[in-house]
Amino acid sequence: MADHQEANVTLPSEPVSVSAARRYVARVLTEWGLATDTDFADSIQLIVSELATNAVQHTFGQSPTFTVDLRLEREEQLHLGVTDSHPRRPRRLPAAVQQDNGRGMVIIRCLAKECGGRLTVTPTADGGKTVWIALPWSIPVQS
Repeated sequence: MADHQEANVTLPSEPVSVSAARRYVARVLTEWGLATDTDFADSIQLIVSELATNAVQHTFGQSPTFTVDLRLEREEQLHLGVTDSHPRRPRRLPAAVQQDNGRGMVIIRCLAKECGGRLTVTPTADGGKTVWIALPWSIPVQS
C-alpha cells in the first residue's frame, strides 16, 4: 500500500455538478474501502454536498469550474478539498439571513468536528481558494 493516494475531478460550476461530486467521492472512497452505509460515509457525503453547493452558488459566475480533491495519507488522514477560483473566503452570514441559507459552513464545521476533523481554507496560486476538511481515517484501504 502506498503512503499516499490521490483522486480528483473538475466539474462545471452548475447545480447538476453537486450530485456528480457526491457520486465521485462515494465511488473513490468505496474503492478505498469505506462502506457506504456508515455514519462516516453519510457525513462525508453531506460535507461534499455543502462544499460543492458553495462553489456553485457563491462564486457568482467567477469560477466556471470547481475541483474536488481527495487525499489519503498513510491510511490515517483523509483530506477532502473543494477548490474554486473565486477569491472570497467562505464566511458565516448574519443570523437574519441564515433562515434560508448561510448555514453550510456551520454544518461543515460541525460535521468535521463530530468526526474528529478540522476545516481550513488555503489560497490558490490563481487567487481562488480551497476549503479543506481533514478527517481521521481508520478503514483498512483496499488494494
